[in-house]
Parts: sequence; C-alpha cells; structure tokens
Amino acid sequence: MGQPLEHESGEGRDPAGAAQPDLPPGQRLQRGWPVTHYGPVPKFRPERWEFRVFGATAGGGKHCWTHEEFTALPHTTVVADLHCVTKFSMLGAEWGGIPARTVLDLAPPADDVTHVMVWAEYGFSSNLRLSDFADEQVLFATHKDGELLTAEHGFPLRLVVPHLYAWKGPKWVRGVEYMTADRRGFWEERGYHNVGDPWREQRYSYQELPGDGPDL
Repeated sequence: MGQPLEHESGEGRDPAGAAQPDLPPGQRLQRGWPVTHYGPVPKFRPERWEFRVFGATAGGGKHCWTHEEFTALPHTTVVADLHCVTKFSMLGAEWGGIPARTVLDLAPPADDVTHVMVWAEYGFSSNLRLSDFADEQVLFATHKDGELLTAEHGFPLRLVVPHLYAWKGPKWVRGVEYMTADRRGFWEERGYHNVGDPWREQRYSYQELPGDGPDL
C-alpha cells in the first residue's frame, strides 16, 4: 500500500470503451464478481459463531447473538453498487441481509460514540464513522441476488457499505465495537485512506486532509 495513485480523468469506461457515468473516477465496469481478500477463507462453525456488539454501548454491556438468532432478525434487500479500491466496480447488485440500523436499534451506542470498528475473522478490522455505519443502505449481507453468499465472498456475513470503497465492508464479520474516538482498522493502518469515499477517490492515506483520520 502507499504506492502512487494512477489518476484517470473523465467517466469510467466498460471493457468495450463505452462511457459509464455511474462509475466513480478511476473505476472500470466489472463483469462478474472477482474474489479479493487477504488471507485464507475461514471455516464456518455455526456452533461457535457469535455476533457481538461491545465497547461504548448505551447500557455499558455487551450484546451477543448466535448465528441462528442473528440471521433470524428482520431482513431487507438493497440494490447497490460495489466499488473496489483495486479499480473495478460491480453495479446494481441486490444484497439481502440485516440492516446496520437494526443492530443500532437493538444494541444502542452511548451518546458520545462517533465511530465503529467492524471486526471480522482472524482479527481483521475496518473503522467507520458512525454516520456512515448508520446509512440506510448499509447492511450485514447474507445473500447476493437472492443466493446465499459463498464462503469466498464472505459467508456467513459480510458488511456492505455501498457509498464507500468495498474494503470498508469486511467479509466474515463477527462483531461491532462502538468507539468514542476514531481508530484505524487493518488496511487503514497499512496505507489506505481512513474514510474511503470512491466519489472523492480517497484511496490512500497520503491523500488525507486534516480531520480525515487519526495520525498514522
């Protein structure tokens, strides 16, 4: 991470060269859904799986759900794009899962919470502003286009944050930590931008402006 950013001007283009006005700058239209992740695919053990909300909760305690309990929460669908920082974009996917707002309602944060850290298998983490996490299109996805996610794409649970680069939505999510101050996650500590807005092409930490994130 931290290599110079290759700037591309104008609208995104598909492989045939046609303009794609729905693409953020520097992105290209992807046919299909490439598998991209760091490290091995974890083995799902439903009897050991637990989703936790902890940190600065309103009541000061921890909230936990088994896999059966969490996936029984009310589901919704969101049609949204996925923009990978590696410069491919997948448009118009239908994601099914549990809205992040449902988790916020069931396990409210304390009044002074400003950020969340989303934790996944192997200790992977990604930090988000609370306002980004609470967006109405953000959800813990269990399905894509009506089918269960595959293990390679994050089964049993991945976070989808359509308005930010895809690394902000980890695969294999296991919990959420409420924070009263920002703290960088896995990729944010390794040279990626702390916010990750694709429409502002916020790819790398050297692009950050004052207020975008804590010191590296």
